[in-house]
Amino acid sequence: MLPKLQYISQGDTPVMHLMHIESALDAGVSLIQLRLKNSSDELYLDLARRVKTLCDAYDAKLIINDRPLVAQGCGSDALHLGLSDMPVPEAKQLVPGKLIGGTANTFEQVKQRCTEQVDYIGLGPYRYTSTKEKLSPILGLEGYRSIIRQMKAEHLHTPVYAIGGIELNDIASIINTGIYGIAVSGLITQSDQKETLVKEINHLLYHA
Repeated sequence: MLPKLQYISQGDTPVMHLMHIESALDAGVSLIQLRLKNSSDELYLDLARRVKTLCDAYDAKLIINDRPLVAQGCGSDALHLGLSDMPVPEAKQLVPGKLIGGTANTFEQVKQRCTEQVDYIGLGPYRYTSTKEKLSPILGLEGYRSIIRQMKAEHLHTPVYAIGGIELNDIASIINTGIYGIAVSGLITQSDQKETLVKEINHLLYHA
């Protein structure tokens, strides 16, 4: 089972990504997604290898966003694919044995991801977030309730992570919709009490 809390890296430079990831690991996060946009494969792979070493030291799992060859090259645990990234079946051939996650915004896309047999779905955005370009329509609690209801009706059991602008006081309500976990970025990056925050988040995720 994957941890219910996923930290998605952010930063203006690779060094900042590394620094934010280390402080998230230090605070007790055990699932990291490295999301380095608009960089060369070489730069991405160099950072990914350093992040993998860090994750290993903390006994945490690493997801690489978007780049199958980087995932393969750094020995990550998983690969996450957006809707406009490489098709899942193709990626599975490139990185056999790795977990694969996929983004979705609608129930139809959730069904597609389940058909593709991804290991988890990142469903969002929950609300507006400045960390993502080309934002899909906002889902909110009602959107999650509706999609989870439809998943249950069609016996689809892939774990779903809520993503997009999630704050601490949103978590209990989100989990009560039947969502498996959450993926956050700014919530942890911007906190000056990361360890306390991560404990609070995990308490809500596992006891809501």
